[in-house]
Formats: sequence, structure tokens, C-alpha cells
Amino acid sequence: MRLIVFQTAALFGVIALCLFSPAGTLTWLAAWIFILLFVGFFTAVNIWLSKHNPSLLKERVRLRTSDQKGWDRALFPLLEVLIVAWLVFISFDATRFHWSAVSIAFQAIGTLILLSSFHLLFLAFRENSYLSAVVRLQEERGQKVISTGPYRYVRHPMYSGISLFMVGTPLLLGSWYGVLFGLAVVVVLARRAVLEERMLANELPGYSSYANRVRFRILPHVW
Repeated sequence: MRLIVFQTAALFGVIALCLFSPAGTLTWLAAWIFILLFVGFFTAVNIWLSKHNPSLLKERVRLRTSDQKGWDRALFPLLEVLIVAWLVFISFDATRFHWSAVSIAFQAIGTLILLSSFHLLFLAFRENSYLSAVVRLQEERGQKVISTGPYRYVRHPMYSGISLFMVGTPLLLGSWYGVLFGLAVVVVLARRAVLEERMLANELPGYSSYANRVRFRILPHVW
């Protein structure tokens, strides 16, 4: 529980710094709504994992491992840096420079998309006990192919949820350009998905057969 409290506090601090420092103000309602929703979801998932799947919670704390794939040691930090830069960019757009304007209606739509991303992410956590933060084959945990729940429709529902998150967040915060930036991050994420699949096809028994049955990686009927 202490680890969850520490992670929650650290997450709150990083997000608050990324959003409020560029904005130059704490009176940004949309940012507080986003932080409340995101940090609340993060905390709730960690509490759920601590009760129902503590081994996955322990696995996800590991952000670097000796058996992490070499290319992921470059891509994973890149994604972290891009997401931080994305939040800072959104703040500059939405509050300081107003490069783009998002109506209240689209902010509400963004909130719904964000909540949908949380739902999909939770389904992925609930279904897949091998949902590590880093790309590696978890032989010591007996990793196997997961084909139930959202994995019946896409091979990477976690990435699907993150993709929705990258669209819903900037809409809620009020930045159309943030949506474009977010989609650029999704391209990097998609590249990671392709490389991860090559590893799984080569090293995880049954994955190639699963990939032949479930045709789409992230977006149903598209890719």
C-alpha cells in the first residue's frame, strides 16, 4: 500500500508540474478534472491489482529489466519523454498561447473518450496477467497467449486504450494541436507493437496462431 501511495503522489506531482508550470496558473479547471480522473483511475487500478493480481502489480513496477529487449530500452524512454513533452505542449496551447480552441461540447466528448480509455485499459489489466510495462518474455511467470476479453478483438487492447487516452486528454484540456501531437505518439506506440509481435511470434508458443485468428493490432477493422 505504501508503494501505491508513493506512486500516486509521484504521478500527481509530475502531471501537475507538466500542466500548471507552463500554464502559469493553478486556476485551470479542465486540468484539475483531468488530474482527478487520471490519478483516481491509476490509484483504483493499483488497489484492484494489489487485491486480485499482486504479481502483475509487482511486474509493472519494473520499468527496466535485464531481459528487456534492446530496442525497447530505447523506445520505452522515448515514449515517456514524448508523453511529458505532449502534456507541456497541451498546456502551452490551451492556456498560454491559445493556438487552438476547443468548445465545451468537444471538451465533454474528450472526457467521454478519456473515460472509455480507462474502461478499456482496465479490461486489459483484468484479462492479461502478463501486461508488463516493458517488452520481455516472462518465462519465470509462465507467460502464455491471452485471447479472451478485449484480446478477442485486437491483439493490443492496452495500446488501443492508450490511443483513446491520447485523443481524449487534449480534447478535455482544450488543445486540438495536442490531438495531433498525441497521434504522433501513437505512431511510435504502433512501431513498438509491431516489434513486440515479432518477439512474441518467435518466442511465445501459440502466438502466431493467435495473430492469424485476431487480425487487428490496435484499431478493429483498420489496423
